Amino acid sequence: MSDLFDDPADSRPVQGVSRRTRIVIWAIIALLVILFALSTFAGVWTDHLWYSTLGYGSVFTKVFWVRVGLFFGFGVVMALALGVAMGVAFRTRPFLHPAQLESGLERYRDAVNPIRTWLLVGVALVAGAFAGISAATRWRTFELWAHGTPFGQKDPYFHKDIGFYVFDLPWLHMVVSFVLAASIVALLGNVLVHYLYGGIRLQSPGDRLSSPAQIQISVLLAVFVLAKAADYWLDRYDLTNSQSTLFTGIGFTDDHAVLPAKSTLAGIALICAVLFLVNIWRRTWLLPGVGVALMAISAVLLGLIWPAIVQTVQVNPSRLDKENSYQATNIAQTREAYAIDDAHVKVSDYTADATAGGAAQAKQLDTETSSAPIVDPLLVKDLFEEQQQGRAYYEVAPVLDVDRYTIDGKDRALVLAARELDQDNISASDKNWTNLHTVYTHGSGVIAAYANQRPLSDDKESVDIQWAQGNQADENDLVSAGPGKFEQRIYFGEESNSYSVVGRPAGAKAVELDLPTSSSTSSSTDSTSGASDEDDTRTTYDGKGGVPIGSTWRRLLYAVKFNSANFLLSERVNDNSQVLYNRTPRERVEKVAPWLTLDDDAYPVVANGRITWVLDGYTTTDRYPGSEKESFKTMTNDSLQQETNGLRPVPTDDINYMRNSVKATVDAYDGTVTLYAWDESDPILKTWAKVFPGTVLPKSAIPDWLTPHLRYPEDLFKVQRYQLAKYHVTDAGAFLNGSDWWDVPTDPNPVAGVTSTTLQPPYRLFLDDPEAASTNAEVWSLSTTFTPHDRNNLSAVMTVNSDATSDDYGKIDVLERPDQQTQGPRQVAANMRNDADVAEALLPYTRNNLLSYGSLLTIPTSSHGLVYLMPVYAKQASTSPYPVLAYVLASYNGNVGYGTTLQAALASALEGGSPSTPTPSGTPTAKPTTGPSASPSGSPTSPATGTATPKQLLAQAQELFTEADQAGRAGDYTKRETLLKQAEAKVAAAVEQMGG
Repeated sequence: MSDLFDDPADSRPVQGVSRRTRIVIWAIIALLVILFALSTFAGVWTDHLWYSTLGYGSVFTKVFWVRVGLFFGFGVVMALALGVAMGVAFRTRPFLHPAQLESGLERYRDAVNPIRTWLLVGVALVAGAFAGISAATRWRTFELWAHGTPFGQKDPYFHKDIGFYVFDLPWLHMVVSFVLAASIVALLGNVLVHYLYGGIRLQSPGDRLSSPAQIQISVLLAVFVLAKAADYWLDRYDLTNSQSTLFTGIGFTDDHAVLPAKSTLAGIALICAVLFLVNIWRRTWLLPGVGVALMAISAVLLGLIWPAIVQTVQVNPSRLDKENSYQATNIAQTREAYAIDDAHVKVSDYTADATAGGAAQAKQLDTETSSAPIVDPLLVKDLFEEQQQGRAYYEVAPVLDVDRYTIDGKDRALVLAARELDQDNISASDKNWTNLHTVYTHGSGVIAAYANQRPLSDDKESVDIQWAQGNQADENDLVSAGPGKFEQRIYFGEESNSYSVVGRPAGAKAVELDLPTSSSTSSSTDSTSGASDEDDTRTTYDGKGGVPIGSTWRRLLYAVKFNSANFLLSERVNDNSQVLYNRTPRERVEKVAPWLTLDDDAYPVVANGRITWVLDGYTTTDRYPGSEKESFKTMTNDSLQQETNGLRPVPTDDINYMRNSVKATVDAYDGTVTLYAWDESDPILKTWAKVFPGTVLPKSAIPDWLTPHLRYPEDLFKVQRYQLAKYHVTDAGAFLNGSDWWDVPTDPNPVAGVTSTTLQPPYRLFLDDPEAASTNAEVWSLSTTFTPHDRNNLSAVMTVNSDATSDDYGKIDVLERPDQQTQGPRQVAANMRNDADVAEALLPYTRNNLLSYGSLLTIPTSSHGLVYLMPVYAKQASTSPYPVLAYVLASYNGNVGYGTTLQAALASALEGGSPSTPTPSGTPTAKPTTGPSASPSGSPTSPATGTATPKQLLAQAQELFTEADQAGRAGDYTKRETLLKQAEAKVAAAVEQMGG
């Protein structure tokens, strides 16, 4: 009969796939599998080679095998749970007549039966693979649980060690969540098989579940509900990190409604699990159904409705009273977690006021502000590159670094940057594999300028910056004690984003381009003529920072890794070749210490004959009980922040605990990574040190040459100031009112592309030590300001001792203005810009939109109030497109002054705001001033001090400063020092007259 319904056209024999076609298909599949396997193997094995070359092979091995163990551990359990549930369901299927089965299922059974074994195994393996992959990504959670170190402090709620919340609780949640998922997956698989083979008959008038089906489903449901009971119980501890509209931690509603509800629900779930197990023998769904209904209703009533009632009826009408004790706990926990408690922060009233004074006051102010940085690290990038680039394919970082160096026996603040390779600026015709990866391989040297010093030459070519290291510093390279005194080649830097193949056969010529210097930096450097510039210098890398690729096997692996056949075909790849990759300091530290959160700023240090990158590493968590939780990006974002942050161990970027636990270094030449413990008391650091033994050296191992260049990290300081803006208030009632909160002020001079709501960045400078005012001792500091909440006045100045050689390193001082009536940064900056004399002097630049304002510095002096300084940069439209320092603006006691030097600007402000310095050379004409004439010998002929006016004295001082600068450029330092002393005497005399 079926023939009657066949389509005649389909009765012809179906042409099968030819044997040749099948061979081709299987060959393609096999090739794809081989390529995938080779690519995977190449990735894993080259990672192993990289870690081993760097000396951190144990890190790779530990992480690899732990992830493999978690993958198979959780994957096998999930696969067994699903496979056993489905297999048992099939083996216990009822043997029924087809008429007794559910209609419509026969064709599905017929389709499944021939492949049921393969299908069961395949489904189980897929489920296991997903579970294993998920578990493998949580290797940090496992390691913290397995090696957790007690904090030695108990939480104020459940009186458990804080380590339980940081190390144990996340792992327990992971295990419970896995059991919940596995029981659900197994239940679904079991029910599906029972339904397909008649164990569950929804249309049957009698029993709808067979006895085996009822037993198996009851057991699986019991496991699920039992795991849910454990989940409810663990949720109680999560309340210590619950987020409310007021604070992080347990509040009144949590304590009196949510916490009892969680305990009750855990008990109900436990009873339900027992009822499901009883159902194995009672064979009735009545009691388990009642239990499940009770749990569902309780979850709604106790978990949602009752807490809402308590919050609305009891808490909201009297929130200050109800939440007071809980807020007090949050304050204490937050201050401890962020290290802003009384042990780390000293808050004191700052009552010194700016007043008109005499010569002594002026001299003291000049002394305390003389080291203030006027070179803005954000605005001088173009100037550094224009004057010190050397070649078009070199660049410096977008935001320069500030460090201190001992020069002529005195600590000096320097703005510096590494001269790094920028392959984007290589001409298009030269962009081929050979050039990009074997010729243009590295940067060269550092560029440094005094942060608080500028030349005062009338030379039209003056760039208004005093170099301390670079092409134009010549023999006066003070950072390195002369050129050629340190390894200048930078193979590992912030801009080293590509891989390079280095090394040459014995006797072959060097091919790597290097920046020519007056002194060879290495015996392997050859002076040869380049293809495009006869002054090119060629060099060869002879360090040990790369992976050797002399063998054909390794070349094949890296050809696959980097998708380039040139590793096998190019003559530049030889038996002595190494491949350098993962070359940025951040990448290298992240890989060898994958548990660290890294500071946004890696900075170069020139010491011990090397350039060394330094990064600050943090241990963070979002599980510290009762501490305020906030986004790391939100807390650290300001106008200098770059778009990278190293937050890795936390699933989101929310944190509520932070310690600067590690100082990491990366050698710029050979890429060596070294980790030094800094906060050795940190329990999280101790835990990771047990996970990766030997990878973190003790603090005592930090070399003496490095310690002076270690500093208080900016991201930690930003996080602390963000939290301290609120948590300087220690009274819970006052905190809840919010009237005493502070804000971090927005940047009064945001650069182009930065929103006006971006926070003002902190700044590094030398500040007067208030505890040693009589000796004029200075402290290398990091400083910022606060304003009252939603207001623009000044509330306080926050500084931290950033000198790692000092016993007071890390000590935070908050100088609070009791009346809070002092003008804040935005107000002061506006007054400076709107001052009539300043506006007139800057008018030529303003018309052409050539102005850029630098960071506003708020400097608290020991006894004479606050001094505000702000550099002004202007583009010289007629000579160069980059901004140079045009003026320094100063504000003191309500008076605004300006000048081409810091001293002149301050003197102008003390005088009452009249201009005191000539127009900067090489710039558009500004307000004209006059100065003394010069004698034939070149020294200024100044009138007697008693008859000269302050203006004349300052102009004479200007002339002396100019000559001193010229003497310094000529290498006559004796004359330079003599002229500087004469100039300072003129300034002092002018100040004395103004004070008199």
